[in-house]
Amino acid sequence: MNATRDSIDPAMRAASDDICSEHPDLVPVDTRLMMGFFVSLRRMLMECGVHDFSMNDLVRPTYERLGKIFSYVINFIRFREGQTEAIDECLGKQEGTKSRIEQLYTENEDMVQRLEEMKRNRKAMEAAVKEKVKRNDELKARLLELRKGQERIAEQLERSKAEKNRAQQMLEEKTERLVRCRQESEKLRPYVLQSPAALQSALTELHETLMREKSQIDMLERRTRALQTSSDSFGVVHSDVQSCVKVLEEISVELQKEEEEDAKAAKNKEALNERGANVREVEQSEKLLQRQLAKWEERIDDLRRKHKEREDANKAKMEELWEMQRQLREERAAKGREMDRRKSRIDQIEKKVRNCHTSYSGILLTRPADGRIERDHRKGGQQRP
Repeated sequence: MNATRDSIDPAMRAASDDICSEHPDLVPVDTRLMMGFFVSLRRMLMECGVHDFSMNDLVRPTYERLGKIFSYVINFIRFREGQTEAIDECLGKQEGTKSRIEQLYTENEDMVQRLEEMKRNRKAMEAAVKEKVKRNDELKARLLELRKGQERIAEQLERSKAEKNRAQQMLEEKTERLVRCRQESEKLRPYVLQSPAALQSALTELHETLMREKSQIDMLERRTRALQTSSDSFGVVHSDVQSCVKVLEEISVELQKEEEEDAKAAKNKEALNERGANVREVEQSEKLLQRQLAKWEERIDDLRRKHKEREDANKAKMEELWEMQRQLREERAAKGREMDRRKSRIDQIEKKVRNCHTSYSGILLTRPADGRIERDHRKGGQQRP
């Protein structure tokens, strides 16, 4: 069972701690170990076939019970020795499973620790997230307020810009008016300083000059209208001329295209004539090649027919040779069987001769001419025919 104190004590100590952790001295160590061993032994004997094993069999064993238990255990040991390979395989699987269980247990503990750590981190993150969400909500409210204030400031800025533009425009108008007034005052200043008679004469002169300029302006306007009319007519004529020039250019382009097409047609006609000659040459060569092909096909047919005849003759010869080889093999086999029979007969005769030689050693058998047998005793067991 490979049951030792080191293998039983941890599990029983854990069970004792679970059951009576407040009174550890209630169950002694030896009793605890004996109970653990009894459980393991009872499980093993149940596998052996002893289903009524009790504590009395361990504490006060009797002769009959001990003999029965040993008998079952010996049968189990014999069975185990017969199934050593399967047991070793199962033990190997058990060890692998045990190591895998331990590995998974350690991994589970690590994962549990990681899970606890992740839970703690999650709680901390949730608190941080709540705080950040709260801070984000506050910032959103602040941002909305700032955005509203920004919109109000933008409206005020737009109004200020509009007022600034209006004020700037008014300032520019007033400045322009001031400049014009100053220019007019500068123009009128010399007239104010002169006498009224000089002003009257200057005014008369200005009126005459104005009338002359008006007459000139009217004349120039009439001339301008005439020039405008002539320029319009010239524009119409120019547009007609331009359209005629475009039509002439299109006609020249069409003529050039027709010339190119005529040249292409001539070239194509020449190429067509050349190709027609080539086609006729090809047709003639094709007819020659067809005649040659017919001749070669006839020759190939003759060669195939001759080859077939030769092949049939060779097949007939091969069949004759195979038949001759079969007959020779049969004759050889018959001769071999005959030689085997003769060899067996010769071996039998040699055996009989050796037997006769051993039985009649020292006796010489001779056969004279008259058919009688002479016996001669010689030394050394020599024989003479």
